[in-house]
Amino acid sequence: MAQIFLSVAAILGGLSVAAGAFASHALKEKISERALEIFETGARYQMYHALALFLVALLITRTDSPSAILIATGWLFIIGIGIFSGSLYALSLTDIKLLGAITPLGGVGFIAGWGALAVAAWNLKF
Repeated sequence: MAQIFLSVAAILGGLSVAAGAFASHALKEKISERALEIFETGARYQMYHALALFLVALLITRTDSPSAILIATGWLFIIGIGIFSGSLYALSLTDIKLLGAITPLGGVGFIAGWGALAVAAWNLKF
């Protein structure tokens, strides 16, 4: 599981950098200032949670038998990125307001992931 999470974290981190560059270079003149802010928020939260996923992967490598909650934490961060950042990217590019209603579901994934990480960290045995 650690290898999967490390690989996905690296991919999502790299895509976050690409999304930020795309926003600042290709989108700057094509979408509104507000849409650009929304897109950049998606990229920023994607990077934060790619780094969090990297941490989860490292914690998995440091334990003898990773807990189910630690593994669930990684999946919650991945799902959160997909829903939160993905919906913000789509919203900023399409201006379909309904997509904004989906974004909080990704936020719930992030919050649940951080809560699960807290529980997993409390129970870690080094």
